[in-house]
Amino acid sequence: MNKLEDYSDDINKCSKCGLCQSVCPVYKETGNDCAVSRGKFVMLDGVIKGDLELNNNINKYLDLCLKCDKCSKFCPSGIDVCKIFEAAKYQYASKTILGRLIFFVESKWVFGLIINFFKIITSPFRKNSLHNKNKNKTIKVLYFKGCVNNICPRSDIYLNKIFENSDIEIIQKDFDCCGLPFLSSGNLERFEEVKNHNIKMLDCDFDYILTDCASCESTLKKYIDAKFINIGELLLKSQIKFKFPHNTKVTFHKPCHLENDDFLIPLFDNCENVEYIKMDDYDSCCGFGGEFSIKNIRLSKSISENKAKNILKTNTDYVLTSCPGCVIGLKMGLIGHRKAPKVISLLDFFAKCINE
Repeated sequence: MNKLEDYSDDINKCSKCGLCQSVCPVYKETGNDCAVSRGKFVMLDGVIKGDLELNNNINKYLDLCLKCDKCSKFCPSGIDVCKIFEAAKYQYASKTILGRLIFFVESKWVFGLIINFFKIITSPFRKNSLHNKNKNKTIKVLYFKGCVNNICPRSDIYLNKIFENSDIEIIQKDFDCCGLPFLSSGNLERFEEVKNHNIKMLDCDFDYILTDCASCESTLKKYIDAKFINIGELLLKSQIKFKFPHNTKVTFHKPCHLENDDFLIPLFDNCENVEYIKMDDYDSCCGFGGEFSIKNIRLSKSISENKAKNILKTNTDYVLTSCPGCVIGLKMGLIGHRKAPKVISLLDFFAKCINE
């Protein structure tokens, strides 16, 4: 487990060019250079050299980050920004009472107990297992359900409805959380724990790991070497003919962590009675960012409201996305708009396009 000091060379690779400013959602909203990666690097370099103390003020700026990874992808020096921030968060949080309390809540026993509690009370509302009527399966996908879908039972119902007559076999395992919440809080020990557990769940024959959460997939790719397929890609690959019950207009929000959306246009072209309208800045951040929305409520709401303006311009019936967190962020921005489109997942929408 690397310490902040281990990233000294990476921090000094930053040329302070400012290109990260052009892609950072928080900087665009605040104009604060300490909210962008190069500003944080100046502070963390001071901490490493002993000129600054890693205190609550610096920690607040570390929390002023949506973990969207856009600065890393745009950085000409190829700096893995989030890894540096995670090491700094761990170094700070592990030495504070509040940080240790958060680590305790995120522990396997407490966090796991909460997830298992909700799984038990929602079990009557979900399928006992994913089943397939068609026994001639040619594609095997290992489904990573994620924490949200473990709590909310609808995804099992949608998957059964869409794929039960297809040539796709959906395999489920007892995965833990992907680990993103723990990286965000700096709980690197807990992240290593879920990482090791999830790797053990790969002991079966499969062609792809299926996700319907872009953030989960992005995190899993940090430690799992396998072929991944997101729900949009699988819907397209299935070659199922979709038909919405009546003419409808939809738009799509691309989550920050969604690497590939090449499936989008062909998928909507394969669905009768659906008109896709691309919104302006369809790939701009929704403003949620997990704990970011709790620690920076006003800023999160402001980013969400800016996103909502582009959504409303499309005058569509639905806004679709492939991240449960983004569903929350988009709904947050659309609060109070009477004619706002309904925000649902891709999986939910295409389940509506299958005849009963």
